[in-house]
Amino acid sequence: MKVNYYEILGVERSASEQEIRDRFRQLARDNHPDRYRGTDKAGAEKKFQTLTEAVNVLTNPARRKQHDSEVFTAQSKSPTDFTQVAKIYTAKGVKAYKEGDLKTAYENFDMAVKHNANDAKAHHYLAVTASRMPSMMRQAVQAIEAAVKLEPMNPQFLKDAGMLSRKAGLTAKAERFLEEALKWDRDNVEIQSALAELRQSRGDAKDAGKGFGLFRKS
Repeated sequence: MKVNYYEILGVERSASEQEIRDRFRQLARDNHPDRYRGTDKAGAEKKFQTLTEAVNVLTNPARRKQHDSEVFTAQSKSPTDFTQVAKIYTAKGVKAYKEGDLKTAYENFDMAVKHNANDAKAHHYLAVTASRMPSMMRQAVQAIEAAVKLEPMNPQFLKDAGMLSRKAGLTAKAERFLEEALKWDRDNVEIQSALAELRQSRGDAKDAGKGFGLFRKS
C-alpha cells in the first residue's frame, strides 16, 4: 500500500504548505539521526529519510496531487499505471547499475523519468549513472537539478548536485547547492568538507590571478 505522507508527518490532508514545513522542522529536530542514542541507527536514518521525502512530496503541488490520487482514490488509473511502469524501469536500472552495466542502467532510468517525471529518486539515479559516463556530464547535471527541484530539502540530492556541478566546472552553482545542503543537514561532515574544499580552491584561484600582469604590486 502507498505510504500516506500526511500520517507520517502527523498533519491533516488540508494542511497548508507552511504548516507542513513547520511540522517537518519540529520532527526533524526530534528525529535527526545524529541525536539518536539507541542501537538501531539504520532505523533512525531510514525514519529521517522518510520524513524528508514526505515534506518534499507534500510541498510540491504536482507531487502532492499525484500522492493524493494514489492514496485516496482509485478512480484514475493512468497516473498509477505510469507510476508502476516507472518503478519497473527503476528496478531494472538499479540491477544493471549494480552489475556495472552503466549503459543499460542509464537507459532504464531515463525511461523511468519519462514515465514519471515526478519521481525524484529516478532522476537522482539517472544523474549518478550519467556522472560515471565521460560524455554524459551535462545530462548528469540536468538530472540532479530535476531531482533537487522535486525535493528541494533533500540534503543527499543537494550534496550530489554540488558535487556534480563542481565536477562539471560549475563552481558557483556547486557552492550554492552545498550551502543549501548544509542548511538541512548541518552536522554532515562530508558536506562541510566539500564546501570548504570548494571555497579553498576558489580562493587559491583568485590569489593566483593576482600574480598576473606586468605591473602588479609586490
